Amino acid sequence: MFKLSENSKLRRDGVDNRLIEISNLALKISTIDFGHPADAGIRTAERQNELFKMGKSLCDGYKIKSKHQSGKALDFYAYVDGKASWKIEHLTLVAAAFLQAASVLSYKLHWGGFWKTFQDYPHVELVD
Repeated sequence: MFKLSENSKLRRDGVDNRLIEISNLALKISTIDFGHPADAGIRTAERQNELFKMGKSLCDGYKIKSKHQSGKALDFYAYVDGKASWKIEHLTLVAAAFLQAASVLSYKLHWGGFWKTFQDYPHVELVD
């Protein structure tokens, strides 16, 4: 069984408890290890705007808010061969574990890899 690092746990601080539950269960059922990068959870409007300006988000943090700002989104990376992996095939395996965990827990979850306009493979968010 995989285990989150202390940094990954800290990066979930302030995130909706349902996402933490999903993340914990996903770690137990995943076929691939994962963690949570910097900016994985809660973001200020200022930080969200910086990511928008870098082209890493379609949400500017002000007019268009990200679910990260309300704690309803969480990012992840795959952990393969002792290092972070951003390969789509690895992220897809992690996302599958998140989606399965959400289903088991009866929570509705969207995965950014399914989006048509801006595919965000390391991103999941709660559906309200």
